Amino acid sequence: MPANPLTHFNAQGQAQMVGVGGKAETERQARATGSIVMRPETLALIVAGSAKKGDVLGVARIAAIQGAKRTSELIPLCHAIALTRVSIDFEIDAPANAVHCVATAECFGRTGVEMEALCAASIGLLTIYDMCKAIDRGMRIDGVRLLEKKGGKSGHWTAS
Repeated sequence: MPANPLTHFNAQGQAQMVGVGGKAETERQARATGSIVMRPETLALIVAGSAKKGDVLGVARIAAIQGAKRTSELIPLCHAIALTRVSIDFEIDAPANAVHCVATAECFGRTGVEMEALCAASIGLLTIYDMCKAIDRGMRIDGVRLLEKKGGKSGHWTAS
């Protein structure tokens, strides 16, 4: 473990953007997930495509992709990354009254895409909330977390 494991701070404890210039460019991928839990009638509207604001999952998918692309503008010390692919998958879980989101981000670069995948999942779920809040303000976003990352010096990591 490095002397200072919190690489976003210098020796004086001040915030810094991590230097990645000396790192090799490699193919990198990250997958993140999260869920939004709601009332059964809210989920039914989403599934039927009859929510007042339109195609909830379609809009949320575009918002999630946009969120991945804008991560460096939202998270102060993130590098701007040239993404090569972002995909968003939603799964309807009727027994749990939930929508699960899995976001995958990929690039060929010097730093990972974990934050882009996490941001995409979060923004997708927040968009579902925004589009349905008029009928269900009690929706709950849960379990946003990294599932897997590949590439770079640290190699392949999978959540346990």
